[in-house]
Amino acid sequence: MDVPVNRFKRAIGAGTAQFGLWIALADAGCAEICAGAGFDWLLLDAEHGPNDLRSLLAQLQAVAPYNSHPIVRLRVGDTHLIKQVLEIGTQSLLIPMVETAEQAVSLVEAIQYPPAGVRGVGSVLARSSRWNRIPDYLKRAGEEMCLLVQIETKRGVENLRAIAAVPGVDGIFIGPADLSASMGHIGEMNHPEVLSTIDRCIAEVRAAGKAPGILAFEENLIKHYRELGCLFIAVGADSILLSQAADRLASRCK
Repeated sequence: MDVPVNRFKRAIGAGTAQFGLWIALADAGCAEICAGAGFDWLLLDAEHGPNDLRSLLAQLQAVAPYNSHPIVRLRVGDTHLIKQVLEIGTQSLLIPMVETAEQAVSLVEAIQYPPAGVRGVGSVLARSSRWNRIPDYLKRAGEEMCLLVQIETKRGVENLRAIAAVPGVDGIFIGPADLSASMGHIGEMNHPEVLSTIDRCIAEVRAAGKAPGILAFEENLIKHYRELGCLFIAVGADSILLSQAADRLASRCK
């Protein structure tokens, strides 16, 4: 038994674009259905979705047999919460509302064992080490950890260059919804000022040698961001797919 290879981290590190789906319904069955569709990654949302540790664990177990890589978004970058989520088997994290390089440094430390970081040592009790069945897990786990930080405020944009320069940050995800609100254009993610800011952020992330990410549900925007060099793009959400399909079916029947 070996430390699972983080295929997502390898792919974005090699410059291979990865397309993903937001999983917001906090249901293992729904996550497994979506995993079977062939997306490169699935975002298990514990910031806005009604998730807790047990629901995240159930979803991680449900998608494990598939090729879709699970990424967990926490509600906050708390060191103790990160420790628990890593121990249920998460290898890739997306942390919202990162605004400073100091925050990014603390997040890097939270996902690494000493001496590189401050992650608590409890692997003998954890799914992450397969309950201590993976030899040298403590020494090798850090190589497969992937840290994605989310820039979604004016302050985060202002500090983007410093955040992107932090070693151990693998990718930077631009959050259009909160960014537009922070810029005074709430509900207008396609406002010209917001779009131009996003384009500039993507260029800065690429210049820093990190992987840019974005959420874009419109085909023209997906194409645009791919051309700009985004390496992980969320192209939909389970809740939106279900609601739209239900609306269409009800409309046809009536």
